[in-house]
Amino acid sequence: MNTSRTAQSPARRQRGVTLIEASVAMAVTAVLASTAAPGMQDLIDTRRLDGAATQLATDIQFVRSAAVTRNQPVRLSFRPSAAGSCYVIHTGAADACDCAAAGPAVCSADAREIKTVTIASSDHVTLAANVGSVLFDPLHGTSSPTGTLRVIGTRDRAVHHVINIMGRVRSCSPNAAMPGYRAC
Repeated sequence: MNTSRTAQSPARRQRGVTLIEASVAMAVTAVLASTAAPGMQDLIDTRRLDGAATQLATDIQFVRSAAVTRNQPVRLSFRPSAAGSCYVIHTGAADACDCAAAGPAVCSADAREIKTVTIASSDHVTLAANVGSVLFDPLHGTSSPTGTLRVIGTRDRAVHHVINIMGRVRSCSPNAAMPGYRAC
């Protein structure tokens, strides 16, 4: 018996997308991205502000403990710089250390730089203080003078660190503008 099968090709399924489908998908993606971009920038700015505020609060506690550990007065000084804001943890007089353009602070006389933190203006975060420097006593960990340090971000958001005479820090946000911080 001779059975022969005729080879018939099954209908081919089309694979891939057409140019029209790709164009529609790109248009929908562009619309979604353009609506999400401002919210994403706001989230980034909020995280930068929170990061700078958290680092400053940690460094205030570090200065206090460094004074007690070293058994010598340690100072936290605030300086404006061309690149943004900075603060220096150092020994010596209040005006003995200045922020350098890049790298650690430059200190004169017997002052020694312990740590320098620079906040770039491109981060959209600035540091402002109502005092130029806070000195922490090695015997009790107290601070002199008391001060309010403000880490200021975009859209009227800020975090304030209030240092009391005992060297303790209370953090708050004006009008509770920053999540995670109580209202000032």
